[in-house]
Amino acid sequence: MRAHPTAIIDPAAQIEEDVEVGPYTIIEADVVIGAGCKIGPHALLAGGTRLGRNVQVFNGAVLGIVPQDLKFKGEMTTAEVGDDTVVREFATVHRGTESTGRTVVGKGCFLMAYSHVAHDCILEDEVIMANSVNLAGHVLIEEQAIIGGVVPVHQFVRIGCHSFIAGGTRVPKDVPPYIMAANEPLRYAGLNAVGLRRRGFSSEVLTALKQAYKLIYNSNLNVSQGIARIREEMEIIPQVQHIIEFIEGSDRGII
Repeated sequence: MRAHPTAIIDPAAQIEEDVEVGPYTIIEADVVIGAGCKIGPHALLAGGTRLGRNVQVFNGAVLGIVPQDLKFKGEMTTAEVGDDTVVREFATVHRGTESTGRTVVGKGCFLMAYSHVAHDCILEDEVIMANSVNLAGHVLIEEQAIIGGVVPVHQFVRIGCHSFIAGGTRVPKDVPPYIMAANEPLRYAGLNAVGLRRRGFSSEVLTALKQAYKLIYNSNLNVSQGIARIREEMEIIPQVQHIIEFIEGSDRGII
């Protein structure tokens, strides 16, 4: 391990040999750091932090501290960060509570400066959170979703895969997969067609997604009627099935 002499590292931490630790960083006991990680200066990795391989933690980031939840009673929980994720300066990731036991940031995610992941959140792989995105507790973000800067997300909200949320908005309800969400109050702003093409979605799939969302959002039907029409009129490809399951599983309702 290449650690700056000013770093404070508890000998009980489990750290791979090739990890780099910058000056004035604090690593507590019950921390696990995988191979190839780089920890910048003035970072804090509190007990319960688990880093995969090749994670980059920039200066001033804080991982694994206790949650901002008045129900938290000191139970042993974790904050887990997957391989190849980047945590930029002053971002924060809090431990879980007894509700789920852990907070999870997946592989290949990018948490930009001052972003916050609260207790019991789950971020699937390759999620991007721009500067000052703030997640309340128990938020679920599916794979490859992108959230623009300065966006607060209400507790228990779900954000669907491959969606894009415009910066400076507020997310009080679930955001279905594959769409763009913008304006105030936040609402459907069309299919995330550019992002989906970049990720290799075929024109046939894009056409099906557009048709499904036309029935949900632009047909003068309520949501249940729109879902029924999708089942009646469309071929249920996997992406359309995911839309149906996501919406039917929504507790908070969709934007």
